[in-house]
Amino acid sequence: MMIIRILFYLASFLIIWYCSGIIIKSVENLAHKLKISPFTMSFFVLGILTSIPEFSVGINSIINKTPDIFVGNLLGASLIIFIFIIPLLAVFGGGVKLVHQLSENNLIFSLLVVAAPVFLIADNLLTRTEGVFLILIYFILFYFIEKKDGLMGIKIPKKKFFDKNLLGETIELLLSALIIFLASKYIVTQTVYFSSVFKVSQFLISLIVLSIGTNLPEISLAVRSIINRKNEVALGDYLGSAAANSLFFGLFTLFNGKRVNLSVYSFRIMLLTLLGLGVFYVFSRSKKDISKKEGIILLLIYVLFIVSQVLFP
Repeated sequence: MMIIRILFYLASFLIIWYCSGIIIKSVENLAHKLKISPFTMSFFVLGILTSIPEFSVGINSIINKTPDIFVGNLLGASLIIFIFIIPLLAVFGGGVKLVHQLSENNLIFSLLVVAAPVFLIADNLLTRTEGVFLILIYFILFYFIEKKDGLMGIKIPKKKFFDKNLLGETIELLLSALIIFLASKYIVTQTVYFSSVFKVSQFLISLIVLSIGTNLPEISLAVRSIINRKNEVALGDYLGSAAANSLFFGLFTLFNGKRVNLSVYSFRIMLLTLLGLGVFYVFSRSKKDISKKEGIILLLIYVLFIVSQVLFP
């Protein structure tokens, strides 16, 4: 029975990955019709869409009254992007060029938005006031980037909404979102089960295991790049996804209706997260790329992060 549970658990992540791909493809087609700029599409639209698994897991964790799951999942999901997924692409692709249109100030601000939850839960507590703050800084980031890229200035031609394929794509998108929600509900209940069976905190399972599973859309983007032998990555896809996690942090804290108390969060998590983000920034700022050697260093930080959590939970 345990093996079957684990297999269904892993299968749920694959279902989420497949359905997320359908949603991303549908919205990419719509964005192309509306002529949304590539970077805006990358940072905000795809950034949020690739975080749909995190959003669904978070909603279900609130419904199940297990907020530790959404906290661990979002923390791990944001960190994995910068010290696992992009470095993996750099190692197997012989280095990777980071393509983006962010000024240095906006890049720093984006990484600070990503890191903000790590600072706020340093006292093992996340309040509704802090939740509002996280939502606010995401929209401040949106304002500064949108001011340059002009997302709000897009004019939508009415004829675009009478496209014969639009209804079919919309139904497909909604069905995919429903399937992701149901799969996420199963994942949350099974995480609680595994937590009790293996006597491991829900937070730790979410931080290490769930965060990889819900990042399958981002991982698939990296694998596709490796297969196609593309040595460049649209940083907006990944940075936008990590920033969206901070937005979800704020929303879920408000949805929870009360402060979130964490008994297992440690200073070590904050230290290694900030180390990973800081090293990534230094490497990306130097030549706007991540070399194979730098990718290995970032992966070693991720290994250190995992080992420290497993050996000293």
